[in-house]
Amino acid sequence: MQWTDRIRQTKILLVIAAVIIAVTSLLVSHFLVKDLSVEERKKMEVWAQALHALNHADENTDLSLVLDVMQGNTTIPVIVMNDKGGIDDYRNIEDTLNIEQIAQRMLRAGDTIVVGSQIVCYDESVLLKRLSQYPYWQLGVVMIFVVVAIFALLSSKKAEQNKVWVGLSKETAHQLGTPISSLMAWVEILKENHPDDDLIPEMDKDVKRLERIAERFSKIGSLPEPKEGSMNEVLEHVVDYMRRRVSNKVEIYCHVPDHDVVVSMNASLFEWVIENLCKNAVDAMEGAGRIDMTLTDDDSRVAIEVSDTGKGIKKKDIKNVFTPGFTTKQRGWGLGLSLARRIVEDYHKGKIFVKSSEVGKGTTFRVELHK
Repeated sequence: MQWTDRIRQTKILLVIAAVIIAVTSLLVSHFLVKDLSVEERKKMEVWAQALHALNHADENTDLSLVLDVMQGNTTIPVIVMNDKGGIDDYRNIEDTLNIEQIAQRMLRAGDTIVVGSQIVCYDESVLLKRLSQYPYWQLGVVMIFVVVAIFALLSSKKAEQNKVWVGLSKETAHQLGTPISSLMAWVEILKENHPDDDLIPEMDKDVKRLERIAERFSKIGSLPEPKEGSMNEVLEHVVDYMRRRVSNKVEIYCHVPDHDVVVSMNASLFEWVIENLCKNAVDAMEGAGRIDMTLTDDDSRVAIEVSDTGKGIKKKDIKNVFTPGFTTKQRGWGLGLSLARRIVEDYHKGKIFVKSSEVGKGTTFRVELHK
């Protein structure tokens, strides 16, 4: 949970930093564009006065300064219109074929200066337009950086979790191997010495159960080879196992189609998924209630639903139930559902999720596999 909290805090800090950078950039750019717009307005007023002086010049007027001012405008698009709507002159206009439409657009925008019987229409310079667009490009780059950083953090988190899963599973399987082998040998000795004892077959079943658990752990961390198998049999095995290990106050029902539902899967690991869901259901019901397992089959997928009549899950906790370490029980590691999701999604390319849950009434988990 500490790692999860650290990731969450880092994501929040990255988002806050991105927002601060974006807001600061937009504000600075806004004031800069506003100042430059005022400067361009002043330049166009000087240019309009120079035009007025040129139009009213006589033989005694010195036009050198006037011409320098008019020729000095090399960036601001400008169109000079007469009182009849005609075009008298223009500067820095690239699309001369549509100059009348451009002039009308400038008029509607209100960027005009009246000089005698002429109207000077102008637009923002290319530099000003680029500067006004710059913060949005910068914002896009910052957002891409934040997304990449968060993705890298999540990938690092998942890689670390995978290493923990693999190491823990392999070590558990290794540690179980020796005592299980010893127990199997003792069971065989007991069978020979006490062939009529009714308890020895039960001991044998439990030892085989331990062997299966060790086999499951050994497969975590590698990609087990899927084989076509009957999902009906998987659910029946789980029901049989659970009924022998829960009190009579827990009723377990299995609803399956009349035909065999054949799925490509690792039956041993998939039994583990359903067992985890059933054990969680028993814990949620506090030892008394009803569990319903329902198998449905259509053309594209197979679905298994495990419903209980337990205490349900709070809405704020539903999104966290598959997070490693999350648990609402006083005793528990919070790894069962996380392991179930790993088996379903990583090994079987399926989906597992909380279909519905209501506090005080129960929960339904749904597992979907592609056929």
